[in-house]
Amino acid sequence: MCQLLGMNCNVPTDICFSFAGFRKRGGLTDIHKDGWGIGFFEGKGTRLFLDPEPSAQSVLADLVRSYPIRSLNVIAHIRKATAGDVSLENTHPFMRELWGKNWLFAHNGHLPDFWPELEGTMTPVGNTDSEWVFCWLLERLRDRFGIAPPSRQDLFDALETLILTFAGKGISNFLLSNGDVLIAHCSTHLSYIVRQAPFGEAHLSDEDMSVDFRQLTTPDDRVAVITSMPLTDNEAWVDMRPGTLWMFHDGEVCAQRDTLPSPFKSMQEMNAYQG
Repeated sequence: MCQLLGMNCNVPTDICFSFAGFRKRGGLTDIHKDGWGIGFFEGKGTRLFLDPEPSAQSVLADLVRSYPIRSLNVIAHIRKATAGDVSLENTHPFMRELWGKNWLFAHNGHLPDFWPELEGTMTPVGNTDSEWVFCWLLERLRDRFGIAPPSRQDLFDALETLILTFAGKGISNFLLSNGDVLIAHCSTHLSYIVRQAPFGEAHLSDEDMSVDFRQLTTPDDRVAVITSMPLTDNEAWVDMRPGTLWMFHDGEVCAQRDTLPSPFKSMQEMNAYQG
């Protein structure tokens, strides 16, 4: 299955340290070698890097790893294809415009029986169920709120209702952001950590690399990192309970609610289902 990485902060922050370990899972420390991508929100603009090559060997990933882009919201994805070809157009995160903002979406899961009708205002470019669900979500949000963007809480409430439509039909771990908030849905497994004062040292699980955040931060900085599996081996990550929806703003959890649980009790059961 794919893996997800998200970051939400109260001050623009680079993701170089987390990405250094995360990218290794794309064909080196794990099997997710069917492409990778990362998107950064910077004001009204969005930088999006996509590559159908394994992230562990990607020259483009070398660039992102060494280029300290600072952002309040970041979404990254490494892919293990379950639906759709291994190609650039099927590489996450996907991006669309709604209410004058770019939205990014990355998905870890498989929804083989959920292909709802689309109105055509959001059209998939590739042939994955993930991009189809993303287009459907944005179309439903536009239908519900019209031309006026909702408040953060109204957005969260609407997404909870929409997720109930497909949460019981398969695996649907995902990250969604409009540059203001980062929404995370845990279907089987996601973990997060909030780094804030007093800061300490962190050591990556996938690479022998450490960083002392006390030397890189101020006492007011706060950074939330969300990932499929914890990236460090010396920090206290919080496991999100399956069947929960989360909203992060300014580097902390600002809303959390239950959704329908996944029909699978474990990753092994899910893998058996996929054959």
